[in-house]
Amino acid sequence: MQNQVETLKSLTYGTELELESITRRRAAEAVQSVVGGTIAYKGGTYDAWTVTAPDGRVWKMMSDASLSSRSNSAEVVTPILRWEDIDTLQEVVRALRRAGATTPRTTSQHIHVGIGEMTVAQLVNLVKMEYKQEELLIKSLGTHETRLARYCRRTDAAFIERLERRRPKTMRELNECWYGHYNDSPAHYDSSRYAFLNLHATFTKGTVEWRGPNGSLHAGEVKARIVLALAMTAKAINAKCASCRNRREYNPVSAKYDARILLLHLGLSGDEFKNVRMHLLKNLPGSAAWKNGRPAVAA
Repeated sequence: MQNQVETLKSLTYGTELELESITRRRAAEAVQSVVGGTIAYKGGTYDAWTVTAPDGRVWKMMSDASLSSRSNSAEVVTPILRWEDIDTLQEVVRALRRAGATTPRTTSQHIHVGIGEMTVAQLVNLVKMEYKQEELLIKSLGTHETRLARYCRRTDAAFIERLERRRPKTMRELNECWYGHYNDSPAHYDSSRYAFLNLHATFTKGTVEWRGPNGSLHAGEVKARIVLALAMTAKAINAKCASCRNRREYNPVSAKYDARILLLHLGLSGDEFKNVRMHLLKNLPGSAAWKNGRPAVAA
């Protein structure tokens, strides 16, 4: 498990936080209060504001069509981050909350994990692992059904069938499996991007994107979702193979127990990940210690 945690902490990531009740300028000021640097208004299609930190990394505050008020909302887009940046990110989240931002049911958090040197086999491992555990992950994150119906749809079974049939060995073959045909110049807003696990980002940004998390300004929740995405990716990198056969059916009786076992298999054990486990288990029914519920005590 030590190798699993080392891999997790070696990965790069970024996150997008959709916020209401805050202007992009006010969001930029909140970010600057944590990371320092300079604020600039960039305008353009996304009416963007930026904060350039002293280390040169740029945080962006952009408009987003999915948010209800263009003038009083912001999508905060982090630069590429590393494990050692997680505390800074949490302080940014707290600053945004203090500045008045809110996260109603229409908002979400997206997480990008850099694929780096991942092979096609490792990317396929990740897809199969996510697909096998998808319903449990959805319930763990509490993903709203309205979002699952539109902006983060469940993994397409036809995509999985193509993976199983073709067993892709190259990025071109994986591309064909994802789009259903070879797409050598994917459009930014290709509809395939609206998936719980988005591989459109793999071909356009060099990342895998997790779109399941709802919007949040709880720093612990924001961190827990990122750690889950990193841990799933690390497991896919270290696994020799993965299978999505015998897909896990969601069982409310054993859900919390099943999720705890999954998190332990991902290397998220011990005091370091105690709060991560708490946030990823709190939405689930059942007992974390007993698969079929706590036994009744004899009278």
